[in-house]
Amino acid sequence: MNLRFVAGVLLAGVMFLIAGVACGQATSTGSGQAYPSKPIRIVTSAPGGGNDLAGRIIAQGLTEALGQQVVLDGRSSGIIPGQIVSKAAPDGYTLLYFANSVYLVPLMISNPPYDPLKDFSWVTLAIVSPNVLVVHPSLPVKSVQELIALAKAKPGELNYASASSGTSNHLAAELFKSMAGVNIVRVSYKGAGPALNAVVANEVPLMFPTAGAVIPLAKAGRIRALAVTTAQPTALMPGLTTVARAGLPGFESASSTGVYAPAKTPPAIVKRLNQDIVRVLTQADVKEKLFNTGVEVVGSTPEQFAAAVKSEMIRMGKLIKDVGIRAE
Repeated sequence: MNLRFVAGVLLAGVMFLIAGVACGQATSTGSGQAYPSKPIRIVTSAPGGGNDLAGRIIAQGLTEALGQQVVLDGRSSGIIPGQIVSKAAPDGYTLLYFANSVYLVPLMISNPPYDPLKDFSWVTLAIVSPNVLVVHPSLPVKSVQELIALAKAKPGELNYASASSGTSNHLAAELFKSMAGVNIVRVSYKGAGPALNAVVANEVPLMFPTAGAVIPLAKAGRIRALAVTTAQPTALMPGLTTVARAGLPGFESASSTGVYAPAKTPPAIVKRLNQDIVRVLTQADVKEKLFNTGVEVVGSTPEQFAAAVKSEMIRMGKLIKDVGIRAE
C-alpha cells in the first residue's frame, strides 16, 4: 500500500469531517428505523499487535459516538472473518476490521466463500505499515544489492521466514524473489511472531516483518534492517531506504488494515461509520499512539479505500497467479 496515498487521504478526511454527523445523533437508514438501535460487532483477528490496538480504539470511539456498545469479536486469521461478515445482514451491526489478506487470500483459493469486490461495502482504510527487509546480523550483507548478489551466488541455499500464505510478510518475500530473480526458500511458521523469532535466533537468515515488530529489535542490534517495502521512505524507519530505490524499481508492498461492512449496507450507515471512525483515528493523540506501535493512520473515504483495494488486487493478483501461490 503506497504511503504517498496517506497525505492526500488525510486531507480528504479532514474535509469529510467538516460535514460530519454530530456525535450521538441517530442515522436514518431509509427504512424508518434509526441507526444504531442495538450493539455492534466488529469481527477481527485474534488479539495482539498494532492492529489489535487500533481495533480497540475504533470500537471505543464508535461506542462513544453512536451511543451503543461496540465489541470486538476476535477470530483466527485466514478466510473465516471475511466469510462471517460477507454473509451477515447488511444493516450496520456486523462489521469487519481486517488486514489486506481478507481480499488477497481469496485470490489463492479455487472456490473462495466470498468475492471481495462484490460482497463488501467499503468503510475506510484505517492504518498502514510497511514491511521491512531484515536479516540476521551474521549474514554478510548490508544492502539490498548485496543480498541479491549473495542469493544469486547461492541459489536455493538462503531461506526466508514467513507466516501463513497471503500475509504481507509472505507476499513481500515472493515479490522480492520474483523481481530480483533469486531463489530463496520459504520456511513457514504459525504466525509472524514465531517467524521473526526464528530470524533473531539465526534459524532463518531473513524475513519481511512489519515495522512495528522490527523497530525495537533493530535498535537492539538483534536484526539488521536493509530497506522498507513501501514506494517511499517512512517516518517509522527514519533514514532507511526503500527496496525500490535500493535496486528493484517499482517494488511496493505493505500491510494495511481497513473496516468493511456487508455489501448493500445502506449508504447513510456507511457514511456515518466512516465519519466517526476517521474522526477517532485522526485525533493527534491516537495518531501518535498508533505511530509508536509501528503503524500510520490513513482514515480514507470509502471511495478511496475501494480504489486502493482494487489496485492492489490487480497488482498482487498477478504475482499470486504467476508464482502459483495457494492458501494453506
